[in-house]
Amino acid sequence: MSLNDIRLPDFIIGELYKDGLLVSPGSPQSVRQPAKPPEAPQPQTVQPAPSFAEPAAPAPLQSQTAQPSTASAERRGLKFLGNNRRAFTILVHSPGSAFLPDDQLAFLTKILEACRMNIGDVAIVNTATAPVTITGLKQQLRPAAILLFGLEPTSIRLPINFPAFRLQPYDDCTYLSVPSLDLLVQQSEESRLLKSKLWLCLKTLFNV
Repeated sequence: MSLNDIRLPDFIIGELYKDGLLVSPGSPQSVRQPAKPPEAPQPQTVQPAPSFAEPAAPAPLQSQTAQPSTASAERRGLKFLGNNRRAFTILVHSPGSAFLPDDQLAFLTKILEACRMNIGDVAIVNTATAPVTITGLKQQLRPAAILLFGLEPTSIRLPINFPAFRLQPYDDCTYLSVPSLDLLVQQSEESRLLKSKLWLCLKTLFNV
């Protein structure tokens, strides 16, 4: 058998001549070479184009639908932290905060835990962010009890006034006025005394 009669399999020829293959017009490989499968990716490159173009349109629609829900939430009334499950409203005055600084919120959370409650049981309203009146509170939150931290009862247009650390029932609601949270979170003898008075009032209010 002469060398001209030896035929190599296609996969061996491909490995031997990766960079290119030159054959004479009359050789057997010149007839077999076109049998090499044509590269198929070219027609596929046309298909991804519309698939990437189509999802781009829905994105603005989602952002537009989110805006009315935010606006409607603001129209409902006062912003508050919590779910108000126990109809217990807590009023604070904290300029520069959405609701409370972290240390005061942590302290308030511990107080609620001692009363067998959590943030979800109350509604915390920061009177520094928007005007608050007793009429608006009753219409929106329907509180059974209101705790005022560092606020005079008349500041929310209550028609009555009463001293701190005294449970005051009035018009189907119980009120309690105490010093501000920034005084209660301090590490001092005066602060410990204020905490003791607050705890005694809360024990009576929630029967704990």
